[in-house]
Amino acid sequence: MAVTVTGATAAWTAATDRRRTCLVGDRLRRHAVFLLYRGAGAALGALPERVASVVAAFVGTLLARVPNKDLAVRTRHIARVLRSTSPVVAPDPDVVRRWAVRSYRSYARYWVEGARVPRVGESELRRRLTLDWGYDRLTEALESRRGVVLALPHVGSWEWGGAFLATAGHPMTTVAERVEPEELFEWFLEQRREIGLDVLPLDDGATGRTLLKVLREGGLVGLVCDRDLVGNGIDVEFFGERTTLPAGPATLALRTGSLLFPAAVFAGPAEHHFAVVTAPLDTARSGTLRTDVARITQELAHRFEWLIRRAPEQWHLYQPNWPSDRER
Repeated sequence: MAVTVTGATAAWTAATDRRRTCLVGDRLRRHAVFLLYRGAGAALGALPERVASVVAAFVGTLLARVPNKDLAVRTRHIARVLRSTSPVVAPDPDVVRRWAVRSYRSYARYWVEGARVPRVGESELRRRLTLDWGYDRLTEALESRRGVVLALPHVGSWEWGGAFLATAGHPMTTVAERVEPEELFEWFLEQRREIGLDVLPLDDGATGRTLLKVLREGGLVGLVCDRDLVGNGIDVEFFGERTTLPAGPATLALRTGSLLFPAAVFAGPAEHHFAVVTAPLDTARSGTLRTDVARITQELAHRFEWLIRRAPEQWHLYQPNWPSDRER
Protein backbone atom coordinates (compact mmCIF):
# COMPACT_ATOMS: atom_id res chain seq x y z
CA MET A 1 0.00 0.00 0.00
CA ALA A 2 2.82 2.35 0.92
CA VAL A 3 4.52 1.67 -2.39
CA THR A 4 1.28 2.43 -4.29
CA VAL A 5 0.72 5.70 -2.43
CA THR A 6 4.33 6.75 -2.94
CA GLY A 7 4.13 5.98 -6.65
CA ALA A 8 0.89 7.92 -7.01
CA THR A 9 2.39 10.89 -5.16
CA ALA A 10 5.45 10.87 -7.40
CA ALA A 11 3.26 10.75 -10.53
CA TRP A 12 1.08 13.62 -9.28
CA THR A 13 4.20 15.67 -8.45
CA ALA A 14 5.67 15.01 -11.90
CA ALA A 15 2.39 15.97 -13.60
CA THR A 16 2.20 19.16 -11.53
CA ASP A 17 5.76 20.06 -12.48
CA ARG A 18 4.96 19.50 -16.16
CA ARG A 19 1.88 21.74 -15.95
CA ARG A 20 3.89 24.42 -14.18
CA THR A 21 6.59 24.21 -16.85
CA CYS A 22 3.98 24.48 -19.61
CA LEU A 23 2.38 27.50 -17.96
CA VAL A 24 5.75 29.25 -17.62
CA GLY A 25 6.58 28.44 -21.24
CA ASP A 26 3.21 29.72 -22.39
CA ARG A 27 3.65 32.98 -20.48
CA LEU A 28 7.10 33.44 -22.02
CA ARG A 29 5.75 32.80 -25.52
CA ARG A 30 2.90 35.27 -25.01
CA HIS A 31 5.30 37.91 -23.70
CA ALA A 32 7.58 37.32 -26.69
CA VAL A 33 4.62 37.90 -29.03
CA PHE A 34 3.82 41.13 -27.22
CA LEU A 35 7.44 42.32 -27.48
CA LEU A 36 7.53 41.41 -31.16
CA TYR A 37 4.40 43.43 -32.00
CA ARG A 38 5.40 46.37 -29.84
CA GLY A 39 8.91 46.37 -31.28
CA ALA A 40 7.61 46.16 -34.84
CA GLY A 41 5.19 49.00 -34.14
CA ALA A 42 7.95 51.17 -32.68
CA ALA A 43 10.23 50.44 -35.64
CA LEU A 44 7.55 51.22 -38.21
CA GLY A 45 6.79 54.47 -36.39
CA ALA A 46 10.44 55.51 -36.18
CA LEU A 47 11.47 54.73 -39.76
CA PRO A 48 10.95 57.33 -42.49
CA GLU A 49 7.52 56.67 -43.94
CA ARG A 50 8.75 55.81 -47.43
CA VAL A 51 11.26 53.32 -46.04
CA ALA A 52 8.63 51.70 -43.80
CA SER A 53 6.23 51.48 -46.76
CA VAL A 54 8.85 49.82 -48.99
CA VAL A 55 9.72 47.30 -46.27
CA ALA A 56 6.05 46.54 -45.68
CA ALA A 57 5.35 46.10 -49.40
CA PHE A 58 8.28 43.69 -49.68
CA VAL A 59 7.11 41.64 -46.70
CA GLY A 60 3.52 41.62 -48.00
CA THR A 61 4.64 40.42 -51.44
CA LEU A 62 6.82 37.73 -49.85
CA LEU A 63 3.96 36.43 -47.73
CA ALA A 64 1.68 36.32 -50.77
CA ARG A 65 4.19 34.10 -52.59
CA VAL A 66 4.14 31.42 -49.89
CA PRO A 67 1.18 29.00 -50.09
CA ASN A 68 -0.76 29.10 -46.83
CA LYS A 69 -4.29 28.82 -45.48
CA ASP A 70 -4.86 32.59 -45.27
CA LEU A 71 -3.82 33.05 -48.90
CA ALA A 72 -6.22 30.30 -50.02
CA VAL A 73 -9.13 31.93 -48.17
CA ARG A 74 -8.19 35.37 -49.44
CA THR A 75 -8.07 34.10 -53.01
CA ARG A 76 -11.60 32.73 -52.64
CA HIS A 77 -12.84 36.08 -51.35
CA ILE A 78 -11.23 37.97 -54.24
CA ALA A 79 -12.78 35.52 -56.71
CA ARG A 80 -16.23 36.15 -55.20
CA VAL A 81 -15.87 39.90 -55.64
CA LEU A 82 -14.65 39.65 -59.23
CA ARG A 83 -17.33 37.08 -60.10
CA SER A 84 -20.02 39.41 -58.78
CA THR A 85 -19.03 42.05 -61.33
CA SER A 86 -19.46 39.59 -64.22
CA PRO A 87 -21.51 36.57 -63.10
CA VAL A 88 -21.55 34.98 -66.56
CA VAL A 89 -17.77 34.69 -66.97
CA ALA A 90 -15.60 33.07 -64.28
CA PRO A 91 -12.63 35.23 -63.27
CA ASP A 92 -9.27 34.18 -64.67
CA PRO A 93 -7.22 32.38 -61.94
CA ASP A 94 -4.10 34.39 -62.82
CA VAL A 95 -6.02 37.64 -62.43
CA VAL A 96 -7.39 36.49 -59.08
CA ARG A 97 -3.90 35.59 -57.97
CA ARG A 98 -2.54 39.05 -58.88
CA TRP A 99 -5.35 40.72 -56.94
CA ALA A 100 -4.56 38.50 -53.94
CA VAL A 101 -0.89 39.59 -54.03
CA ARG A 102 -2.02 43.21 -54.13
CA SER A 103 -4.21 42.57 -51.10
CA TYR A 104 -1.20 41.48 -49.05
CA ARG A 105 0.64 44.66 -50.01
CA SER A 106 -2.42 46.67 -49.05
CA TYR A 107 -2.64 44.88 -45.70
CA ALA A 108 1.03 45.63 -45.06
CA ARG A 109 0.30 49.32 -45.72
CA TYR A 110 -2.59 49.11 -43.25
CA TRP A 111 -0.21 47.91 -40.51
CA VAL A 112 2.32 50.62 -41.29
CA GLU A 113 -0.33 53.32 -41.09
CA GLY A 114 -1.79 51.83 -37.93
CA ALA A 115 1.61 52.08 -36.27
CA ARG A 116 2.27 55.60 -37.53
CA VAL A 117 -1.10 57.34 -37.25
CA PRO A 118 -0.68 58.20 -33.52
CA ARG A 119 2.35 60.28 -34.56
CA VAL A 120 0.60 62.08 -37.43
CA GLY A 121 -0.38 65.64 -36.64
CA GLU A 122 -3.86 67.06 -37.11
CA SER A 123 -2.92 69.15 -40.13
CA GLU A 124 -1.32 66.13 -41.81
CA LEU A 125 -4.39 64.00 -41.11
CA ARG A 126 -6.59 66.56 -42.80
CA ARG A 127 -4.21 67.14 -45.72
CA ARG A 128 -4.09 63.46 -46.60
CA LEU A 129 -7.81 62.69 -46.38
CA THR A 130 -10.27 63.57 -49.13
CA LEU A 131 -13.95 63.50 -48.17
CA ASP A 132 -16.78 62.66 -50.54
CA TRP A 133 -20.17 64.38 -50.55
CA GLY A 134 -21.59 62.01 -47.94
CA TYR A 135 -19.42 63.47 -45.19
CA ASP A 136 -21.65 66.56 -45.01
CA ARG A 137 -24.64 64.36 -44.19
CA LEU A 138 -22.62 62.60 -41.52
CA THR A 139 -21.57 65.84 -39.82
CA GLU A 140 -25.14 67.16 -39.96
CA ALA A 141 -26.35 64.02 -38.19
CA LEU A 142 -23.62 64.26 -35.56
CA GLU A 143 -24.30 67.93 -34.91
CA SER A 144 -28.01 67.19 -34.50
CA ARG A 145 -27.06 64.93 -31.54
CA ARG A 146 -29.34 62.20 -32.85
CA GLY A 147 -26.65 59.55 -32.61
CA VAL A 148 -24.78 57.87 -35.48
CA VAL A 149 -23.76 54.30 -36.17
CA LEU A 150 -20.96 54.13 -38.74
CA ALA A 151 -20.86 50.63 -40.30
CA LEU A 152 -17.53 49.74 -41.91
CA PRO A 153 -16.08 46.77 -43.80
CA HIS A 154 -12.44 45.70 -43.33
CA VAL A 155 -11.44 48.05 -46.14
CA GLY A 156 -8.49 50.41 -46.39
CA SER A 157 -7.56 52.24 -43.20
CA TRP A 158 -10.64 52.92 -41.11
CA GLU A 159 -8.46 54.08 -38.18
CA TRP A 160 -7.29 57.02 -40.30
CA GLY A 161 -10.91 58.07 -40.66
CA GLY A 162 -11.50 57.59 -36.94
CA ALA A 163 -8.52 59.77 -36.10
CA PHE A 164 -9.76 62.46 -38.48
CA LEU A 165 -13.24 62.44 -36.90
CA ALA A 166 -11.68 62.84 -33.45
CA THR A 167 -9.83 65.97 -34.61
CA ALA A 168 -13.17 67.29 -35.92
CA GLY A 169 -14.71 66.93 -32.45
CA HIS A 170 -16.48 63.62 -33.10
CA PRO A 171 -14.61 60.90 -31.14
CA MET A 172 -15.69 57.39 -32.07
CA THR A 173 -16.47 54.46 -29.80
CA THR A 174 -15.78 51.08 -31.35
CA VAL A 175 -15.49 47.39 -30.48
CA ALA A 176 -12.55 45.01 -30.99
CA GLU A 177 -12.10 41.28 -30.67
CA ARG A 178 -9.86 40.49 -27.70
CA VAL A 179 -6.42 39.16 -28.65
CA GLU A 180 -3.85 37.24 -26.63
CA PRO A 181 -1.73 37.96 -24.72
CA GLU A 182 -3.68 40.45 -22.62
CA GLU A 183 -0.78 42.91 -22.52
CA LEU A 184 -0.81 43.01 -26.32
CA PHE A 185 -4.52 43.82 -26.31
CA GLU A 186 -3.99 46.57 -23.74
CA TRP A 187 -1.18 48.03 -25.86
CA PHE A 188 -3.49 47.93 -28.89
CA LEU A 189 -6.18 49.81 -26.92
CA GLU A 190 -3.69 52.43 -25.80
CA GLN A 191 -2.53 52.98 -29.37
CA ARG A 192 -6.12 53.58 -30.47
CA ARG A 193 -6.86 55.91 -27.54
CA GLU A 194 -3.95 58.07 -28.69
CA ILE A 195 -5.79 58.80 -31.94
CA GLY A 196 -9.12 59.48 -30.24
CA LEU A 197 -10.78 56.04 -30.51
CA ASP A 198 -12.46 54.50 -27.48
CA VAL A 199 -12.18 50.74 -28.03
CA LEU A 200 -14.34 48.33 -26.04
CA PRO A 201 -13.62 44.57 -25.84
CA LEU A 202 -16.13 42.42 -27.71
CA ASP A 203 -16.49 39.90 -24.89
CA ASP A 204 -17.22 42.46 -22.17
CA GLY A 205 -20.80 42.09 -20.90
CA ALA A 206 -21.08 45.88 -20.44
CA THR A 207 -20.09 46.73 -24.03
CA GLY A 208 -23.65 46.69 -25.38
CA ARG A 209 -24.91 48.98 -22.61
CA THR A 210 -22.03 51.38 -23.20
CA LEU A 211 -22.77 51.60 -26.94
CA LEU A 212 -26.45 52.29 -26.27
CA LYS A 213 -25.49 55.03 -23.81
CA VAL A 214 -23.12 56.67 -26.33
CA LEU A 215 -25.82 56.73 -29.03
CA ARG A 216 -28.59 57.97 -26.72
CA GLU A 217 -26.31 60.83 -25.76
CA GLY A 218 -25.90 61.74 -29.44
CA GLY A 219 -22.44 60.23 -29.91
CA LEU A 220 -20.73 58.22 -32.63
CA VAL A 221 -20.31 54.44 -32.69
CA GLY A 222 -18.15 52.86 -35.41
CA LEU A 223 -18.42 49.12 -36.06
CA VAL A 224 -16.31 47.04 -38.44
CA CYS A 225 -19.02 44.52 -39.21
CA ASP A 226 -18.49 42.52 -42.40
CA ARG A 227 -17.64 39.37 -40.42
CA ASP A 228 -19.81 37.52 -37.90
CA LEU A 229 -17.31 36.94 -35.09
CA VAL A 230 -19.75 35.46 -32.59
CA GLY A 231 -21.60 33.24 -35.07
CA ASN A 232 -25.15 34.27 -34.17
CA GLY A 233 -25.70 36.92 -36.84
CA ILE A 234 -28.36 37.57 -39.47
CA ASP A 235 -28.63 35.37 -42.57
CA VAL A 236 -27.92 37.46 -45.70
CA GLU A 237 -26.84 37.09 -49.29
CA PHE A 238 -23.34 38.52 -49.64
CA PHE A 239 -21.48 38.34 -52.95
CA GLY A 240 -23.80 35.67 -54.28
CA GLU A 241 -23.66 33.29 -51.31
CA ARG A 242 -25.59 32.96 -48.09
CA THR A 243 -23.72 33.79 -44.91
CA THR A 244 -24.32 35.76 -41.70
CA LEU A 245 -23.44 39.30 -40.71
CA PRO A 246 -23.63 40.86 -37.23
CA ALA A 247 -27.02 42.16 -36.09
CA GLY A 248 -25.39 44.85 -33.93
CA PRO A 249 -25.46 47.89 -36.27
CA ALA A 250 -29.13 47.48 -37.20
CA THR A 251 -30.19 46.63 -33.64
CA LEU A 252 -28.40 49.66 -32.15
CA ALA A 253 -29.91 52.01 -34.74
CA LEU A 254 -33.43 50.66 -34.20
CA ARG A 255 -33.25 50.72 -30.42
CA THR A 256 -31.89 54.27 -30.19
CA GLY A 257 -33.32 55.99 -33.27
CA SER A 258 -29.79 56.67 -34.51
CA LEU A 259 -28.80 57.03 -38.14
CA LEU A 260 -26.89 54.16 -39.75
CA PHE A 261 -24.26 55.15 -42.33
CA PRO A 262 -22.28 52.52 -44.29
CA ALA A 263 -18.83 53.93 -45.04
CA ALA A 264 -15.21 53.10 -45.89
CA VAL A 265 -11.84 54.86 -45.93
CA PHE A 266 -9.77 53.79 -48.95
CA ALA A 267 -5.99 54.02 -49.09
CA GLY A 268 -4.57 55.98 -52.02
CA PRO A 269 -3.75 57.48 -54.28
CA ALA A 270 -0.13 57.54 -53.08
CA GLU A 271 0.02 58.64 -49.42
CA HIS A 272 -3.54 59.96 -49.41
CA HIS A 273 -6.89 58.47 -48.35
CA PHE A 274 -10.40 58.80 -49.68
CA ALA A 275 -13.43 58.56 -47.36
CA VAL A 276 -16.77 57.44 -48.78
CA VAL A 277 -19.90 57.85 -46.67
CA THR A 278 -23.02 56.45 -48.32
CA ALA A 279 -26.56 57.62 -47.64
CA PRO A 280 -28.04 56.42 -44.32
CA LEU A 281 -30.03 53.20 -44.45
CA ASP A 282 -33.78 53.23 -43.94
CA THR A 283 -34.11 52.39 -40.25
CA ALA A 284 -37.79 53.34 -39.87
CA ARG A 285 -39.79 50.65 -38.07
CA SER A 286 -41.95 48.67 -40.49
CA GLY A 287 -42.50 45.35 -38.68
CA THR A 288 -41.18 43.36 -35.76
CA LEU A 289 -37.71 44.10 -34.44
CA ARG A 290 -36.47 40.81 -35.87
CA THR A 291 -37.77 41.45 -39.39
CA ASP A 292 -36.50 45.03 -39.38
CA VAL A 293 -33.03 43.92 -38.26
CA ALA A 294 -32.98 41.30 -41.05
CA ARG A 295 -34.08 43.84 -43.68
CA ILE A 296 -31.53 46.46 -42.65
CA THR A 297 -28.66 43.97 -42.36
CA GLN A 298 -29.34 42.67 -45.88
CA GLU A 299 -29.27 46.22 -47.22
CA LEU A 300 -26.04 46.80 -45.33
CA ALA A 301 -24.56 43.73 -47.05
CA HIS A 302 -25.45 45.23 -50.45
CA ARG A 303 -23.80 48.55 -49.51
CA PHE A 304 -20.68 46.68 -48.39
CA GLU A 305 -20.59 44.89 -51.76
CA TRP A 306 -20.60 48.25 -53.51
CA LEU A 307 -17.82 49.63 -51.30
CA ILE A 308 -15.63 46.53 -51.56
CA ARG A 309 -15.92 46.39 -55.37
CA ARG A 310 -14.30 49.85 -55.53
CA ALA A 311 -11.00 48.34 -54.29
CA PRO A 312 -11.11 44.54 -53.80
CA GLU A 313 -7.41 44.41 -52.93
CA GLN A 314 -8.08 46.66 -49.92
CA TRP A 315 -10.61 44.26 -48.40
CA HIS A 316 -8.54 42.88 -45.52
CA LEU A 317 -10.53 39.77 -44.67
CA TYR A 318 -8.40 36.65 -44.36
CA GLN A 319 -10.75 34.48 -42.31
CA PRO A 320 -13.45 32.09 -43.61
CA ASN A 321 -16.62 34.13 -43.99
CA TRP A 322 -19.01 31.77 -45.79
CA PRO A 323 -20.09 28.21 -44.91
CA SER A 324 -18.37 26.93 -48.07
CA ASP A 325 -15.05 28.38 -46.80
CA ARG A 326 -15.34 26.42 -43.58
CA GLU A 327 -16.37 23.24 -45.41
CA ARG A 328 -13.21 23.40 -47.52
